[in-house]
Amino acid sequence: MALSTPALGEPTVSSSILDLVSEPGRVKTRSIDRVAYASDASHYLYTPQAVILAKDAAEVSALLRAASSNNQPVTLRSGGTSLAGQASGDGLMIDVRRNFREIQVLDNGARVRVQPGATVRQVNARLAVCGTKLGPDPASEAACTIGGVIANNSSGMACGTEFNTYRTLESMTFVLPSGTMINTADPDADRQLAAAEPQLVATLDKLLDRVRTNPASVAKIQKHFALKNTMGYGLNAFLDYGTPAELMAHLIIGSEGTLAFVAEAVFRTVPIRKLAVATLAVFDNLDLATRALPELLDSGAATLELMDSTSLRVGQGLPGVPDAIMGFDVDQQAALLVEYHADAAEELAGLQSAGQRLLDSAALRAPALLSQDAKNRNAAWKFRKGLYASVAGARVSGTTALLEDVVVPVQSLAETCGSLQELFTEHGYEDSVIFGHAKDGNIHFMLTDRFEGDAALNRYNAFNEKMVELVLARGGNLKAEHGTGRAMAPFVRAQYGDELYDVHLELKAACDPRLMMNPGVIIDEDHAAHIRNIKLNETIEVEADHCVECGYCEPVCPSKDLTLTPRQRIVVRRAIAKAEAEGNAELAAELERDYEYNGVQTCAVDGMCVTACPVGINTGLLVKRLRREDAHPVLAAGFKAAAKGWGPATRAGSIALSIADKFPATLVGGITDAARKVVGTDLMPRYDADLPGGGKARKPLAGNLGAAGSEPLAVYLPACVNSMFGPAGEGEGVASAFTKLLHAAGVSVFVPPGIESMCCGTPWTSKGYADGHEAMAARMLEEVRAAMPGKNLPVISDASSCTEGFAHTLEAHGYEVVDLLAFTSKHLLEKLPRIEKISSLTLHPTCSSTQMGLNSDLQKIAEAVAQTVNTPVNWGCCAFAGDRGMLHPELTDSATAREAAEVRDLDAAAHASCNRTCELGMTRATGKEYRHVVELLAEAATKQ
Repeated sequence: MALSTPALGEPTVSSSILDLVSEPGRVKTRSIDRVAYASDASHYLYTPQAVILAKDAAEVSALLRAASSNNQPVTLRSGGTSLAGQASGDGLMIDVRRNFREIQVLDNGARVRVQPGATVRQVNARLAVCGTKLGPDPASEAACTIGGVIANNSSGMACGTEFNTYRTLESMTFVLPSGTMINTADPDADRQLAAAEPQLVATLDKLLDRVRTNPASVAKIQKHFALKNTMGYGLNAFLDYGTPAELMAHLIIGSEGTLAFVAEAVFRTVPIRKLAVATLAVFDNLDLATRALPELLDSGAATLELMDSTSLRVGQGLPGVPDAIMGFDVDQQAALLVEYHADAAEELAGLQSAGQRLLDSAALRAPALLSQDAKNRNAAWKFRKGLYASVAGARVSGTTALLEDVVVPVQSLAETCGSLQELFTEHGYEDSVIFGHAKDGNIHFMLTDRFEGDAALNRYNAFNEKMVELVLARGGNLKAEHGTGRAMAPFVRAQYGDELYDVHLELKAACDPRLMMNPGVIIDEDHAAHIRNIKLNETIEVEADHCVECGYCEPVCPSKDLTLTPRQRIVVRRAIAKAEAEGNAELAAELERDYEYNGVQTCAVDGMCVTACPVGINTGLLVKRLRREDAHPVLAAGFKAAAKGWGPATRAGSIALSIADKFPATLVGGITDAARKVVGTDLMPRYDADLPGGGKARKPLAGNLGAAGSEPLAVYLPACVNSMFGPAGEGEGVASAFTKLLHAAGVSVFVPPGIESMCCGTPWTSKGYADGHEAMAARMLEEVRAAMPGKNLPVISDASSCTEGFAHTLEAHGYEVVDLLAFTSKHLLEKLPRIEKISSLTLHPTCSSTQMGLNSDLQKIAEAVAQTVNTPVNWGCCAFAGDRGMLHPELTDSATAREAAEVRDLDAAAHASCNRTCELGMTRATGKEYRHVVELLAEAATKQ
């Protein structure tokens, strides 16, 4: 059976549709944009003809109405973590993520109103202060959006069917393909729906009667929906609801964008259980682990997460995984993550005792102790939540990871897992993996293959047919969480039978008469549809080759609302490689040309993506490689020369800023703008009025700094960025503030005599100038070795990104590198005299402080300075990124927009960060004066 590969081709979406969008920038028809949006986390690849970034629900309504009139297929995209292909299509894609992120907490957290572009984690962060959370708890909470949660009827690890989307969604505003918009919370919703859509309401009434009066249909629905079930439409709504608006709303839940668009939803929340105990229990094999489930479930376990031997084998190669899976050679072992929740200590003790008795009598590889230890619990959950991407990321380059999701009654799970393993062996899928929500009988299994050519596709098809027979014979469902999508659309009839499948068809036709909403998803009469357009990945740069396109990285990326996300940067690299492999030089050249700005120039290389990526991919390293490979020889030589004469270079920069500060900003800005047109926007920084004057030279700090007569505790390397950019407002700068704190605490440090010529090396690595970085690294190492010889003192930097840069070079030579935050927290705070606190302080953690684990020290110092400390929920990388914010101010503007709005609403007495360029970026974004938190500490501690 031949594979169908969609050609990119020219966009064919009617201009009458595209012209409905008032701002051209929200219409994407370039090849790079279409390729970037094509991929979701599934094993399918469909390239849209055009992408529209919808502004609001009214615009979506107009677009759907026009698409319906033009017979234009439409796919709604809110996230793209979808694993069954429901978030991609080859027609018009409407992105309802970027402008649909509003969250409104209601009734002190008892309810929450949310738009489809907000992620589960973002909503729960807003609810946490009220002690509540959303009921659905998918493992992909960091990336999955509310739109996806509703479209897939998400459940998750602990919520089961009791607190899934269907059970906790109170009301919604939906838009039908005709453009009709209904808010089900409106008391008049039924009348409005009947008036606008009489034929639809008539069909709903007819189907309601048809289902309820057929005992066989009722029994079949009750059987399948007693378990987790996202196969087909939510036919249980015909048993649970009778009025048109409520019935329609609950049919839309789990409909995967094939019936309507959900513009807004109100959820009833659930309380956060206050106490928990957990453990990771490793059994000798999968059969023993699954057979232990019924008793553990009866003991009141809140979660029982299953991981087979392949999961454990992959986990042993990952950082920060639980100790329980380390220290042995994995053979057939399997693990259960067991957790109990309670609100009172007495209740928890009872559950813990019952669970521990069962674990003590189980056939475990080693004893498993239920405990409240937060570190081990967090490590276990981080491993489990990132398991899909971690296992998929370990696949052979060029292969595709295909994840399936089934459910059977818990008592049948052990037998089902055993039969699945036999099927893996029979069909040659030797590296397959099983994991999932064993408490619900819900398991995920992964196959990896190239899925190319008749032999591979026939093998997969044969496996799939037997898997369907197996699951249905065990009384299960072919989909439990991930949605029907394209993967199981041809098997909806097999699960429900002809009668209920016909109900599916009539419902789809009534809502979407032209069948233009997400065609091929849930309903597809082509029995081979699930093996068409399978994604075939070309091998790309090693830094990103193992990406599974899950999208976990996207919410933390500073360029996500401007150009490309990390996932999209990788997807486009794969498209370039594919075009080159197919001999399509024209497409490859077009993608490369547009990638320069969208993929390279506007990447902040902040590394925040690695904090969210389960595979540990830092897309910034890929971009640094591309900058290095494309480095202009003349510029590379210039930057190498600058490294050798860095002292004069920094002083020249400082003097230039001080001079510019004395002239009208419009004049200086005009000069730099003219220069940018000549030499390029990625080379010439733009001057703005919010830039400060130059800073002080570092040379006067050389020698022992701090309390006279005290033995230095560290080697202090004041960052050149604080020398180049002067302090904010009337401030004195972090180096002067730190000096005051050293005196106040009776402590001293040593500053190398050659400090003026030193830099952490980040400017060269971020721009890809390897020779310049080498030259600076050699000087840095020479100066540090000469400072306090024989002492082996820790090295301090006073800008978090510079601390990271120093660490990359010095730690390889045995030096301990410490940020000023950590040093101040450990050595100075307790020695300071009484601190006079200010009323409130808003913090901006940085990318580096997050990646180096410094935010707890940042918070500790802030709490010493202020009575109330706020970190915005919408905090993210400011994207100033050294000089990136001056080269591409639009990047910083986009990255900081949501955080800035929150900062202005908080209106604190002071604002602080821990890196000078980040302070500049946030000052520009908010109009508030950001300073290093240590400056504020020095002021508070030295007031007379």
